[in-house]
Amino acid sequence: MSENTQSTAGLDPGLVTYTHIIYALHALSVLIGITGPATVIGNFVFGLPSIIAVIMNYARQSAVRGTWLESHFRWQIRTFWFAFLWIVVAGVISAPLVLLLGLGILTFFLAALIVAVWIVYRVARGWLALRDQRTMYS
Repeated sequence: MSENTQSTAGLDPGLVTYTHIIYALHALSVLIGITGPATVIGNFVFGLPSIIAVIMNYARQSAVRGTWLESHFRWQIRTFWFAFLWIVVAGVISAPLVLLLGLGILTFFLAALIVAVWIVYRVARGWLALRDQRTMYS
């Protein structure tokens, strides 16, 4: 076993499955954002699959405390809330710029695109680490 790989011995396998479901819900939000009329960031922050996923994180956070899954829960929760924060910041900065020849529309679009790529990266990296039984941040 590599030094980053964690053992599932003594860990409820249902919690690992639960964490996979949370990543799947986040991935579903991304997929809906890519293929539907919504944006990735809009669907990730305001879409039902990701909202359910973050509620699931908070509901079982105490069950994973002290295990290697705790880092995944922290990663998932931070991905959700930082995506929300960055899109709000982009909106606040872009709103006044709309008055300047529509520059705000461009800045908001670029910010949304950057945040969307970041979300895809975070969901993919986290899910792959979970598959390999690795903690995040290592």
